[in-house]
Amino acid sequence: MPNERRNYVDGEWSVASTGETIEVVNPADPSEVVDRYQRSSASDATAAVEAAVAAADEWGTTPAPQRGDVLREAGDALADRKGELTERLTAEEGKTHAEAGGEVQRAIDIFHYYAAKTRDMGGAVKSASSSETTLYTVAEPLGVVSLITPWNYPVAIPAWKMAPALAAGNAVVIKPASAAPGPAHAIIECLDEAGIADGAVNLVTGPGSEVGTEFATHDLVDAVSFTGSSQVGNTVYDQATDDRKRVQMEMGGKNPTLVMDSADVEEAADVVAGGAFGVTGQACTATSRAIVHEDVYDAFVDAVVERAGNIEIGPGDEYDMGPQVTESEVEGTLEYIDIAADEGAELVAGGDQPEGERFGDGYYVEPTVFADVERDMRIAQEEVFGPVLAVIPVSDYEEAIDVCNDVEYGLAASLVSNDHSEINRFERDVEAGVVKINEATTGLELHVPFGGFKDSSSETWREQGDAGLDFYTISKTIYENY
Repeated sequence: MPNERRNYVDGEWSVASTGETIEVVNPADPSEVVDRYQRSSASDATAAVEAAVAAADEWGTTPAPQRGDVLREAGDALADRKGELTERLTAEEGKTHAEAGGEVQRAIDIFHYYAAKTRDMGGAVKSASSSETTLYTVAEPLGVVSLITPWNYPVAIPAWKMAPALAAGNAVVIKPASAAPGPAHAIIECLDEAGIADGAVNLVTGPGSEVGTEFATHDLVDAVSFTGSSQVGNTVYDQATDDRKRVQMEMGGKNPTLVMDSADVEEAADVVAGGAFGVTGQACTATSRAIVHEDVYDAFVDAVVERAGNIEIGPGDEYDMGPQVTESEVEGTLEYIDIAADEGAELVAGGDQPEGERFGDGYYVEPTVFADVERDMRIAQEEVFGPVLAVIPVSDYEEAIDVCNDVEYGLAASLVSNDHSEINRFERDVEAGVVKINEATTGLELHVPFGGFKDSSSETWREQGDAGLDFYTISKTIYENY
């Protein structure tokens, strides 16, 4: 039987004022209800903000190493429950066990990382012009921060927002995406188990139009961190900045891998296929475009089609690639496949939903490759968010980098090349916040900044590493004259 999961407000598990719940189904078998979550209203979100406001001073003045102790214990609790959370993530979001387990481990590592960082927090001593003055800075928490997180990395992204926010001394309210709220809910369970102060962290599930809007607009919220689509993110940005809140927006991508004539074609195909079809293409950093030099173009297309054809699709507990998260996501992917065919791109792999007993009514779509894609086709310009790759031929590096940058997004980009001069040029020329050489656009280290350019980001603050702490703190400069 599915559980009814509750909101977490002011240290208590509570039901929504609406009395309604949201059913989350298994995308591999939509007849299976995994769990039920609260369908909360704006009033529930308001109660969470008020609880955070009441807790902010106490949590913010708790010595940072003590806050770190709570984060470390929460990370340990996540580690103890890794197997359970892996199953829960696969059941709600559809990732394979290997992908889900890796994501849970990342959340564990993030909590342990920021727990350790709390011992280095404080500020810096600077040299004063007077021998009778001590000059130093302190980093103080902002107060109350709202976190709005997506379904595609439902444990890693809540972790990399919550952990630095709490480490810095902020009180947190979080709204996870309704398609897969369970992993974020589990983080809250672990924080509760670790003894976090009442009201220091609060979780409310429900529609973005109500809960998310309240979290973005409430006048007692000091900052908003959002990850999701560019369309929704731009709306949240406008809402949050109406009263000059600090904002951090990480949004969509149309990420390219450039394959140049010096590349090893087999290696390039491995890099591109991994970036395009891993996590079912449901990553903001997924490889969506392969921009390929004409001298290796035909060989590359053959190689990447072979890899797409070798991917075994099915439930995440047994197969290489799982389902998409919801029926609407599959419908969106199939619509883009139809658009690409209508615009004249050549379908060379996949392009449909797989048939067979193991697929049932699951939200599956085949790994899909289009060849002979032109740079202005919608399949080459718009984010698909499914396992679909557009392969674009180019004649030289200059054309490749021009096509690479000729989109509204700028999140991640990679180059496969053995020409060191070309590599140096690419690192300088590419318009992306994450730049990879001879590896997939997907995959991130947790201790370095992450963020995009152009419509992939608000271009305000980065996430992860020290940059994550920077967003959640404000600097105060002290002149102490004695």
